[in-house]
Amino acid sequence: MLIRRKKGWELRDSEATPERVFRDRRRLLQAVAAGPLILAGLPAWAAAEGEALYPGKRNPRYTLDRPLTDPKFSTRYNNFYEFGAQKDIADEAQALKVNPWTIKIDGMVEKPTTIDVDDLVKKMSIEERLYRHRCVEAWSMAVPWSGFPMSALVDLAKPLGSAKYVQMETFSDPAVAPGQKQYWYPWPYIEGVTMAEATNELAFLVTGMYGKPVPKQDGAPLRLSLPWKYGFKSVKSIVRVSFTDKRPVSFWETLQGSEYGFWANVNPEVPHPRWSQASERVIGTDERRPTLKWNGYGEFVAHLYDGLEKERLFA
Repeated sequence: MLIRRKKGWELRDSEATPERVFRDRRRLLQAVAAGPLILAGLPAWAAAEGEALYPGKRNPRYTLDRPLTDPKFSTRYNNFYEFGAQKDIADEAQALKVNPWTIKIDGMVEKPTTIDVDDLVKKMSIEERLYRHRCVEAWSMAVPWSGFPMSALVDLAKPLGSAKYVQMETFSDPAVAPGQKQYWYPWPYIEGVTMAEATNELAFLVTGMYGKPVPKQDGAPLRLSLPWKYGFKSVKSIVRVSFTDKRPVSFWETLQGSEYGFWANVNPEVPHPRWSQASERVIGTDERRPTLKWNGYGEFVAHLYDGLEKERLFA
């Protein structure tokens, strides 16, 4: 007889909220608490085809050990330095123009191209995944993201065999994003991952959230989610994806390399230079939870770092 052992981070079946109940409650919360923020300034595909795309079919492979964060918190407690250093950045972020929006794919690829986000999304199969999100500032959320695996974009790009890294770049428009006028920041925001990380099954390109297109303050129209890493690796509002054989130097690594490195994997035993990472504050409840190594996703990703013990994997 085959006995399946649940992972340490999985809910028991008896503890899970039925999907029908969750979706009904979610729609109500969207309408009451987050409606105008989630619906404001959607791209063309969202307006024309949103009902067809969202909510995406739930992928049951990715489950949670905690309740989902109420959208009135996750759409109102955001880091988006392009619009300012404060967390309550949602109103300011509505200035972002997401239609039209194009994404340049270049570098070590068979044929560089620029694709409209509408066309990109139409090429992908949208699904919903429940992921934990852990910020380097020691707070956390649990979010139902909609989108597609990053590996699908890699396949579309057709990178050369010599490509070792994927570098992503966010938009640059100081006219609408006042934070980008602050010259001491190394704009535009850049992040990077290895090819192995980019094609890992957990790497997810986000187009939606809570069954609707992702709102601007959460990274519309396309952002990255890497749930085993600290949140600053999950670059928002992507306009360029480049394949390269040189390790990218990211925004925060450029700004403060002694505190923020390339890898940024979650580990409770490795403190930030200015605070402990042993526990995290859950947004919406202020509960303190023990931090999980790899944010609880070790079975999916720990093997990616075999032989890299001398690297700063957890900063």
